[in-house]
Amino acid sequence: MRPGVVTISSYLLIFYAVLTAIAVVVGLATLGTLQDVYRESFAGTDAEGAEGFVVLVAVATSLVSLLFAVGLVVLALLNNRGKNTPRIITWVVGGIALCCAGVGLAFSAAGSAVDGEGSGDVVSQEEINRRLEEALPSWYEPVTNLITVLGAIALLVALILLALPKSNEFFRKPQQQWEPPVPGAVYPGTPGGPAYPMTPGQPGYPQADPSSGSSGQSGSPGQSGSSGHSGSSDPGGER
Repeated sequence: MRPGVVTISSYLLIFYAVLTAIAVVVGLATLGTLQDVYRESFAGTDAEGAEGFVVLVAVATSLVSLLFAVGLVVLALLNNRGKNTPRIITWVVGGIALCCAGVGLAFSAAGSAVDGEGSGDVVSQEEINRRLEEALPSWYEPVTNLITVLGAIALLVALILLALPKSNEFFRKPQQQWEPPVPGAVYPGTPGGPAYPMTPGQPGYPQADPSSGSSGQSGSPGQSGSSGHSGSSDPGGER
């Protein structure tokens, strides 16, 4: 029977996937605003036209996050079946996702604290962040940060639950192995039919009785056998 810690872990992995999908949808919905801000910021500078690269990076990041989410859902379903290999893969994929979430939060915090001049005639990152805050909805940054934090916590707890002793017992339960049939044992036949014994060779067929010859066979109707024919004459006949 599957322990509750494994079931809860699977639910948390699915919850993380749902949060990631919401974050991807929100990010793609604001992609146009992001492109406009960078286009205006790079206009007339050496970085003019680089807004396309920024958008490409944002789309690629969203797709990678979505792939991670789908993969964790599949692993959660396999974990419920007690397969140990998916559990190991879950730790690897979940660890990478946790690192990405931590890096994202760090960059978000660092971006808010950036205070410097841009190189050459390029607009500084501080100015770009200020324009993004003005252009994006007021709920965008708090919501995205909350989704990232909740997703990281859910993923971390899910990975810890998979390492508990009860989970280890579930994933390391002995698997039933095939055993060769023992000579003389009885194996089941077809459904509803009798069981058949295991014999070393094929069963023989009934042989004819070697002592029986042609004399044991009855003659044709109306004919008498050779043994029944008498060569003596009737004593009561003519002399």
